[in-house]
Amino acid sequence: MNPNTRDIYSVSRLTNEVRLALEQGFPLLWVQGEIGNLAAPRSGHLYFTLKDAQAQVRCALFRHKAQLLRFRPKEGDQVLLRGRLSLYEARGDFQLIAESLEPAGEGALRQALEALKHRLASEGLFDPARKRPLPAYPRRIGVLSSPSGAAVHDVLSVLKRRYPAVEVIIYPIPVQGEEAPEQIVQMLRRADARGECDLFILTRGGGSLEDLMAFNDEQLAHCLSQLRTPLIAAIGHEIDTSLADLAADQRAPTPSAAAELASPSGEQLLMQLAQTQRRLGLLIGQQLQRQGQRLERADQRLRHIHPARRLQQQEQRLDELGLRLQRSQRQRLQRARERLDQLQARLQARHPSQQLQRLRARLQPLSPRLLRASQRLLADRQQLLRALARQLQAVSPLATLERGYAIVHKLPERSIVRRSEQIRSGDRLSVRLAQGEVELIKP
Repeated sequence: MNPNTRDIYSVSRLTNEVRLALEQGFPLLWVQGEIGNLAAPRSGHLYFTLKDAQAQVRCALFRHKAQLLRFRPKEGDQVLLRGRLSLYEARGDFQLIAESLEPAGEGALRQALEALKHRLASEGLFDPARKRPLPAYPRRIGVLSSPSGAAVHDVLSVLKRRYPAVEVIIYPIPVQGEEAPEQIVQMLRRADARGECDLFILTRGGGSLEDLMAFNDEQLAHCLSQLRTPLIAAIGHEIDTSLADLAADQRAPTPSAAAELASPSGEQLLMQLAQTQRRLGLLIGQQLQRQGQRLERADQRLRHIHPARRLQQQEQRLDELGLRLQRSQRQRLQRARERLDQLQARLQARHPSQQLQRLRARLQPLSPRLLRASQRLLADRQQLLRALARQLQAVSPLATLERGYAIVHKLPERSIVRRSEQIRSGDRLSVRLAQGEVELIKP
């Protein structure tokens, strides 16, 4: 063979073409194995081998992917790696470039979750067309979370800073555990049935896939799609997406972001009010100018049409109307400013601390008033009772007996004797006196 016709590879060309063949010939793979020879240099990349009983392969997980891990890999861990085949040309080593890494136990769980997600999506549960819009200015927000968790504190902190006028109701729920999904569903339905909130926030902090499984429940996803009240879900970290996030009307990457979505900015509201005030002033000025021009044109017409005396009267009338118009416009502007002040005062007055202070002030004078009213009512009832007792005593048969009268009964049936014809000789009689009773026999 002619040496000039040989296709001779350089080492770099060979390794480059092998790398391209590997990367183009295999799709993304899932590989399970044990971590060994783990190295974590300052660059933030992770280098390790993935091995089983018969073989091993080198792996690289670069920093931008390593930062997304929800756990810290260590020697001996059984993991599930998703990545692509490649070749490290500098050494000619075959290796896996990892896209994600998770404990091996999560693999089956994640596959089952993906299957459930696809089934619910095919049922239209995540369809954006069925989701409810969020209210622009909610008066009361319900937060469903663990009351001792950091998530609820983040939500309350953001709401207090952005929108202090809003009322918040905390609905405590468990955020993990086997019975958590059913308890969350019960609390959601109970809160929705009360109808006391304009918006719900369902949230918890980050965790592993197992920790978040309470929010990947099918019953919970259906419940979220059936609520009448709009709901924002913020489950886990930004990289976590649960079924509750997909079924909710809006998803937020963090609890703080959920609070920002739920509330308008107080500063922005004040800016809008100021802009409205400026626009109102401009409109009033323009209206004053137009009315002045109309008055001026009317005055000119009157000067050309009517006699001098009539013109003077009309001019005086126009001046009066002009002054009235100015006063009216100033009053409207003043009312608009007062309305703006009232809105600002109401916004401040709706703060929970102000409402609590007013309720305490109202309660303080009511306690002695209630005591005095109770005492007066008791005295009135006692006086009424004594009067009724006197009336009862006045009509009592015993009072008649006290005045010397007697009641005669015919024995043994004890029928009352009202006429002498009722008594015959030998009849036994019983005479009831004021004190005691006497038996007689008619001769």
